[in-house]
Amino acid sequence: MEEAHPPKRMTYSQAGVDVDAASRLVDHIKELARATHRPEVLAGVGPFSGLFRLRDYRDPVLVASADGVGTKLKIASLLARYDTVGIDLVNHCVNDILTTGAEPLFFLDYLASSHLSDKAKTAILQGVASSCQATGCALLGGETADMPDIYGRGDFDLVGFIVGVIERGQIIDGSTIREGDVLLGLPSSGLHTNGYSLVRKVFGVGLGGDPDEERARLNRTYPGLDGTLGEALLAPHRCYYNELKPVFAKLKGIAHVTGGGIPGNLPRILPDGLAARLSQGSWQVQAIFRLIQERGNVAEDEMYRTFNMGLGMMVACAPQDMDALRAHLPDALPVGEVVAQKHEQRAVIE
Repeated sequence: MEEAHPPKRMTYSQAGVDVDAASRLVDHIKELARATHRPEVLAGVGPFSGLFRLRDYRDPVLVASADGVGTKLKIASLLARYDTVGIDLVNHCVNDILTTGAEPLFFLDYLASSHLSDKAKTAILQGVASSCQATGCALLGGETADMPDIYGRGDFDLVGFIVGVIERGQIIDGSTIREGDVLLGLPSSGLHTNGYSLVRKVFGVGLGGDPDEERARLNRTYPGLDGTLGEALLAPHRCYYNELKPVFAKLKGIAHVTGGGIPGNLPRILPDGLAARLSQGSWQVQAIFRLIQERGNVAEDEMYRTFNMGLGMMVACAPQDMDALRAHLPDALPVGEVVAQKHEQRAVIE
């Protein structure tokens, strides 16, 4: 009869999850989150759930959104630069809810990875905390999960959840937009967080090839770019909340130009029967977009359906309010007008 041998002793750490390291990271996250807390926070990072007291509103409406950074994370991983993607995450989510005129209240993040260093995780979460602090949004909690075998070694995903509030009577929903209203565009800081799957194909990066070769491609410089290709692609998603908040009362509609570009996002704020007519030469399309177009032989309409093409946020206002708005928003440009819809396409760029 074969002698039974006890199984080899195993630990969670051997399986790829270091509980002690996770605990140390949580302690550091608590410090980062504490700097973002508002008086309404009753319990933040630590308990099983965050607590936030809603106060000083007559008829409050909660506004919520969830989003991620997408495959821009592949660029960050290749360059081992993790300090910007947390900023991207918060700014994208804040921009989404500000389209209603909402004030951001609190934010939660989800960071899942496999064998991602504590240094990288800390850099990501520092970006999250700094952007929360800049917009007065409390980092209320989140989840940092080690998930070996779900993600490849060093891979990670990053998702954010935001809740804001607005008085019911102050919601900006585009319903008051009329024919003849002016469309203003606010410049983007680059690609923001959209179109990176196409970009990676165009430049041959983040595709699982030789990492040294892919990094070399990202470290190249091109005419018109301020730095390297990698630096241009990692430029943080611009947040528009602090600029737009003082003029919410003069805005009839706000469109965040994300996936789908201008044609896919601007019509979302227009009432039925109306369309947007934009003048193509009225704003500057940054060099990074033309570089992508040329290197990938990407058609013009495909560029506009994929990228923001230089406009990260668009607002609609009455013609008589345009000058006052531009005085407060010096980089806002008149890029078009609202017209009666005559064709199936609701955002025409001429």
